[in-house]
Amino acid sequence: MTGYGQSDARLADAYAVEDEVLLHARRQSELATVRPVSPASGAALSLLAAALGARSVAEIGTGAGVSGICLLRGMRPDGVLTTVDIQPGLQRQAREVFADAGFASSRARCIPGAALDVLPRLADGQYDLVFCDGDPAESPDYLAESLRLLRPGGMVCFEGAVSALDAAAFEAQSHAARELVRTVREHPALLSALLPVGDGLLCAVRR
Repeated sequence: MTGYGQSDARLADAYAVEDEVLLHARRQSELATVRPVSPASGAALSLLAAALGARSVAEIGTGAGVSGICLLRGMRPDGVLTTVDIQPGLQRQAREVFADAGFASSRARCIPGAALDVLPRLADGQYDLVFCDGDPAESPDYLAESLRLLRPGGMVCFEGAVSALDAAAFEAQSHAARELVRTVREHPALLSALLPVGDGLLCAVRR
C-alpha cells in the first residue's frame, strides 16, 4: 500500500475542473496576495455542502471569494452564506465574483470584522456548516464558536490543518494547530477526518 503524496494532490487538483469565474477569483486572490483554497479543497467543500443539504453556512475568511463560490455551488438554492473577513476590500471583490457566478446578492451576507468579534453575534444552532480559513492561532477559539453555531449533524471544516502542523517557523500557529487537531480528534461530540486535499481539510460532524 502506497502513501498519499504530492503527485496525488496534483491529480486531485487536476480532477477538479474550474470554470472562468473561479479562475478569475483565483487571479483576484493572487493580486490581493491572499491564498485561496486549492481546486481539490474547493471541490470537497462543494461536495460536503451538497451532502449536508446546507441552507445556512458560515465562513471565516472571505478572501476574494473562491471558497465562497464553492460553498454556494454546493448549498441549496435558497441557502445563505454568511462570510466574515477583516478586510472589507476583499469582501467587495468577493461580492463581485459571487454576482459573476450568478448568485443573487441575497445569497451572501458579508460581515466585515475580526472573526472572534463577529461570531458571538451569530445565532446558536442555526448553521449546517462552518468553514474556517482564518488565523491559525485562533483555530481553537473558532472551534468553540463553531460548536455553538452548528445544528446537530452539522459540520465544521478547517483549512490548512496539515501545513499549519508543519509550520515550524510559526510556533504559536503550530501549537494552536496541534491543539486543534487533538481536540477535534478526542472530542466526544465530534466524528472527524483529516482529508488530504490542498493544505489539509480537517472536518468534523457534530453528533
